[in-house]
Amino acid sequence: MPPKAATAIALTKKYGAYNYHPLDVVLTRGKGVYVWDVGGKRYFDFLSSYSALNQGHNHPKIAAAAKAQMSRLTLTSRAFHNDRLGPFLELLCRLTGKARALPMNSGAEAVETAIKAMRLWGYRRKGVSSDEAEIIVCENNFHGRTTTIVGFSSDPASSSDFGPATPGFVRVPYGDADAFKSAIGRNTVGFLFEPIQGEAGVIIPPKGYLKAVRRYCSMYKVLMCADEIQTGLGRTGKMFACEHENVVPDLYVLGKALSGGFYPVSALLGDDEVMSLFTPGTHGSTFGGNPLACAIGEAAIQVILKENLPRKSAQIGALMLERLKTLRHPKLKEVRGRGLLLALEFTVPVRPLVEDLMRRGLLAKDTHEFTIRLAPPLVISKAQAEAAFRILREALAAFPE
Repeated sequence: MPPKAATAIALTKKYGAYNYHPLDVVLTRGKGVYVWDVGGKRYFDFLSSYSALNQGHNHPKIAAAAKAQMSRLTLTSRAFHNDRLGPFLELLCRLTGKARALPMNSGAEAVETAIKAMRLWGYRRKGVSSDEAEIIVCENNFHGRTTTIVGFSSDPASSSDFGPATPGFVRVPYGDADAFKSAIGRNTVGFLFEPIQGEAGVIIPPKGYLKAVRRYCSMYKVLMCADEIQTGLGRTGKMFACEHENVVPDLYVLGKALSGGFYPVSALLGDDEVMSLFTPGTHGSTFGGNPLACAIGEAAIQVILKENLPRKSAQIGALMLERLKTLRHPKLKEVRGRGLLLALEFTVPVRPLVEDLMRRGLLAKDTHEFTIRLAPPLVISKAQAEAAFRILREALAAFPE
């Protein structure tokens, strides 16, 4: 390991909280699908910062928008109007087909905003008694790291010793529409779900699940809230993963690629029946909707639209899935994916394989010990995808049987 890398890692370990277990690589530069370490070695980035980099590293058009705005105005708070917020909100609403958007910063903040919105709607519109609202969530969900969100997680690593859990959430098996229907009660105000569970290991629900859930939500007056923070903005081969079943949720939660990796930008989107219930003082954020975030967000969306990244994700994703399905190994249990959200699941821990991939020039990450998630930037070319696949194939061939 180069001395510069060793020093950087040592400082991080000495002064940082040990809440991550990163690979022993120290990155210093990125462009497109590639990143470089402090020693000058180049790698394929097949994590994309958990889908925050759909547009690739350091996209020049987003960088230009950020630099231009930084020289003018970065923050006003929402105590005043700024000239970038309105155009950004309009673009977001046109993209999703929703009437209103509420901008925040991190994905977890947007999820917390969605929880507040569903509860607010439940009390003001559905007539649920005060403090009795329930939101249905799925087992193996991942919606963020705040105390409320981890309270309804089924992952002990996320929730243990962070209690007491916030009440008002009911967990059901993911992909089971009948279980969802059975869980609906008179106090149910919303259903918070991921169209594909990314952190759980790219778990794709059975065909027809989203349509069935949409039908039950409409039937029983329950808000259908899609967390598309990881799956949205082209990642799965559609602008939003719900579109694979032609389903339109009541609420969209967006983040990550909403900024192309330049800045934390997130948003909750919905129609007037829900969003008009927020009034001055009921919710806010000092940085949410700031001019810099809006300029970056607008540029990030324009890149997705003008470069048609959802279609590119569908095409390259189909190619990669086809290639991955040719892999053979006694410990390889399943290959799955949609668009450029792919996974290799094994019967043994995969950390050694991930470390070997790093040594060979491809950065990926293990999730839940047995699965490697593969999610390169959507700007990846066919030639780059083929080159990355060769690295995967060679590493798998060397993986002990």
